[in-house]
Amino acid sequence: MGGNTMFSLQRLLGNGDKFFDLLEASAEEALTSVQALVKLNKTPDRSNLLYDFVQARRKQKQMRAQISEAVYTTFVTALEREDIESLSHALYRIPKTVEKFSERLLLSPQLIQGVDFSKQTNLIEQATHTVLDMVKSLRQGANLERIKALNDKLHYFEGEADKVVIELLRNLFNDGQDPIKVIVLKDLYDLLEKVIDRCRDVGNIIANIALKNS
Repeated sequence: MGGNTMFSLQRLLGNGDKFFDLLEASAEEALTSVQALVKLNKTPDRSNLLYDFVQARRKQKQMRAQISEAVYTTFVTALEREDIESLSHALYRIPKTVEKFSERLLLSPQLIQGVDFSKQTNLIEQATHTVLDMVKSLRQGANLERIKALNDKLHYFEGEADKVVIELLRNLFNDGQDPIKVIVLKDLYDLLEKVIDRCRDVGNIIANIALKNS
């Protein structure tokens, strides 16, 4: 690949550092919300943690607004503007989905007593760390090979998470559980699956940006 095939958002956007700072901060907030999710699974008194999710999503929303404003006040071609906005929106959807999961979880504590979501949440945490690495690599020039390797890693975590969900659902449907509990848990499993899908969306956007500019 080499230096000639690396692209520079600074070159395309002018004041690029602002965008890198905001995008990296968005990815950090996504990771913060996921780390709160991991903690949520280990904490008996879950209600106190809802604040963490709300705060992460609010910060993410503020940064998304700042990015949106910045792309319209900085010279940039339509394609690059679209890429930055798509990435900003995809990052915002990670904590938004995590917050939705936490709200649903707290609605029915009696039905999820003793339920362990750690297999899913641990994979989500690894996926979100990979997302952060991918976002940071934009500032470093987004070498196409490195981005592809990170994106492959992300798809691996998604594949492992899919296997976990199939196993969880098989156990859920075969255990003769209370139908209401089955509905609630299936909804929660699906929401966790969506979080890792949001991570995959971010990875695909960054991979496409790197490919177009290689």
